[in-house]
Amino acid sequence: MPEPVPFGIMERLIADLASPALDEIRLKGGFSDEMNQLKDTLLLVKSVLLDAERKQENNRPLTVWLRELKNVLCDADDFLDDIQTQVLRNHVDRASKVQQFFTTSNSIVFRVKMARKMKSLKKRLDMVAADMSKFALEAIDVDNHVSHRSRETTSLVAADVNVIGREIDKEFIIDLLMQQNPEDDDERIPVIPIVGTGGVGKTTLAQLVFRDERVTQCFPLKLWVSVSLDFDIQQLIVKIINSASSHLRQLNLKELDMETLIRLLKDTLAGQKFLLVLDNVWNEDRVKWMELRFLIEMSNKGGKILLTTRSSKVASMMGTVPAYKLQPLSEENSMFLFLECAFRNREEKKHSDLVMIGKEIVGKCKGLPLVIRTLGSLLLSNRTKHEWESLRTNDIWNLESILPALKLSYDQMPTYLKQCFALFSLYPKGYIFLSSDVACLWGALGLLLLPSQGKTLLDVSNQYLSELSSRSFIQVVEDSGTFFYFQIHDLVHDLALLVARNECVLVSSDMQNISGNILHQSYIEDDLRGILFSRGIFRVRTILSPVHGVGAKDEVLLNAWISRYKSLRFLDLSDSTYETLPQSIVTLKHLRFLSLRNNTKIQRLPASICKLLNLQSLLLDGCTKLEVLPQELRNLINLRQLGITTKQSVLPESDIAKLSSLEYLCIKKCDKLESLFVGRKLPNLRTLEVDSCERLKSLPLNVNHFPQLETLVINKCGDLDFSEEVRNSTLRLKVLYLHSLPQLVETLPSCFQGSASTLEALAIKECNRLESLPEWLSTPSSLKSLQITNCPNLKSLPSDLHRPALKSFEISDCPRLQTTHQLKM
Repeated sequence: MPEPVPFGIMERLIADLASPALDEIRLKGGFSDEMNQLKDTLLLVKSVLLDAERKQENNRPLTVWLRELKNVLCDADDFLDDIQTQVLRNHVDRASKVQQFFTTSNSIVFRVKMARKMKSLKKRLDMVAADMSKFALEAIDVDNHVSHRSRETTSLVAADVNVIGREIDKEFIIDLLMQQNPEDDDERIPVIPIVGTGGVGKTTLAQLVFRDERVTQCFPLKLWVSVSLDFDIQQLIVKIINSASSHLRQLNLKELDMETLIRLLKDTLAGQKFLLVLDNVWNEDRVKWMELRFLIEMSNKGGKILLTTRSSKVASMMGTVPAYKLQPLSEENSMFLFLECAFRNREEKKHSDLVMIGKEIVGKCKGLPLVIRTLGSLLLSNRTKHEWESLRTNDIWNLESILPALKLSYDQMPTYLKQCFALFSLYPKGYIFLSSDVACLWGALGLLLLPSQGKTLLDVSNQYLSELSSRSFIQVVEDSGTFFYFQIHDLVHDLALLVARNECVLVSSDMQNISGNILHQSYIEDDLRGILFSRGIFRVRTILSPVHGVGAKDEVLLNAWISRYKSLRFLDLSDSTYETLPQSIVTLKHLRFLSLRNNTKIQRLPASICKLLNLQSLLLDGCTKLEVLPQELRNLINLRQLGITTKQSVLPESDIAKLSSLEYLCIKKCDKLESLFVGRKLPNLRTLEVDSCERLKSLPLNVNHFPQLETLVINKCGDLDFSEEVRNSTLRLKVLYLHSLPQLVETLPSCFQGSASTLEALAIKECNRLESLPEWLSTPSSLKSLQITNCPNLKSLPSDLHRPALKSFEISDCPRLQTTHQLKM
């Protein structure tokens, strides 16, 4: 199997070795010559990595060489991190300055230990570098320039973008949905199957139907469930119930028994005319399907089901009408789609020679939109005839599978994107990604280039996702302003599995062993007590638990991770049930990310957690039994993200205010809090979420406290008083979400008026006393999304709210809103 090439870690090591922060260490520790030699060797090896990646496909010795190189680089990464962690520790303790780092007896011991490690690493790397000559590798420049293609976001409720040749298919499916059900008591709920090969556009067609206005009017309740390989009845019911809610309010239903879930399903569907889309069904077990169908029909027969599948057998088993077989695009539509992706602004007229080559390429794509769009996007920035001809004559066209065609596009990615993309393999098929979660993972693993001044790691991550979107590797499904949700096609997921199979693994209960070469592990089941570990050196960087409601339960497994995986950067224990964490967690000194989100049993955390000085994210929101936050939070000087749930009546605000790198703060279910950050300044905070703090009365919403704030979410804070807030505030928000706020009276408070020209997304939900939106929302602004839901006393909107920038607009359950104020889109 080909070995993933360690571009990311190589770049990070070279940058660290050149960092001015290590200058004093080089001089005082006597490492200067060794570090310079190490850097020179790394630069030499880096120059041949691209050629090694291209040549290893049928070269087993080269693959082994790359694996040994990766091991040495991982150890070198830990070595440099050890040194920088010690510098941080001395800085926090203020026992000595960095200039005095090697003057104490303890530091002398540390210096000797590090010198020994440096000598060993240098020797190993020299041996690896010497072996390069065996493979006749050529030096090729690695392009790490970040592209600045704009992200063309499309959501499930947005206008049709880049969907070509499916109008007839769409109308046929809509006609089937609109047909009246036969008046036969024995008639089952109608099920309409769409069947077709992978990549032909079944999901896209279902989305076109799903968001059509006629379908919305006919089916007030629309539910979308990605099924994929999993057809677990209980989990499907959870997905159906959660589909009725916003992505922002997913319910944790995992622990509920089946009887309770069935009752919730009935409540969700009762009295509703619904459309349920079951996307990407593989299940051929008729018994399971009949059980799910019975539960849906028991809840409500007044709806229809639309399903997509690659299997004709599944379509026949589940459908009540003949399956609609989605055909590949016609030659004309295929060419039109290709030109849309490969050229912009009718630019193809200037390149008639490339268009002729492109026509031959399109002919080989067999009418599959996914392949056409991916290859067209690949050629978008390439105008050389040689490259187009090379693609036309590539051997991939001799293969039956379309996966090699997607692999070709992957091969053309910049090196900094490849490792980021490979980590998508840690998530199950059909998963809905949140952009900020992906940023945490990439950032913790050091895969993001350092941001320029005024930018954050989240900005860099979003730029990477923008590039993947422009290459058709991800599809944005909901954009909420500063963060967004996206999915990847099943075939793209297969590609991620292919390129990451030697480094990433989804751990399951039937797995006999975990290879010692694995760097990133994902756990998608609760009970994994039978997992065995390989013997040897462990360089694992990631423990991930991506499935909502699934978390670690076994303390033996946790202790095994902590004792074996000393190189961990990312430890996700969300939805776990541990009552405490072991003191030994302090040994994970490289840790950047630690999440205990939604652990409803943990009461206390070890004080040693504040000695994890490299932490960038500490997420404790949803820990409803947590008595008190750990002391000395101020020591976590690298912390960028902090989530809090605690029974404390007063937070350690002085400590939090000293976290100068803090960009994101979530305060959730702190039932005893009455005020926040009065007299405190959080200078770099970009996002503030205050959720379900029912006693909270005071929150200073002004620029003096939050000078950089861009995103503000306030939800279920029933006592929060807006009348006393500072007027003439200069807060310049981009995203504002206000949910379930009974003290929000008449109109929005003036403290938000400073955001009139910067606000991009505004959502107001369940604010019963809100009567109008202020006129300042009509002033020229960048508002793109407006959502108002369940505000029963809302009577009017600003007089002139229509503007070209407003792309998404939704008002529902506002019965008193005057029709003369409705916005015409």
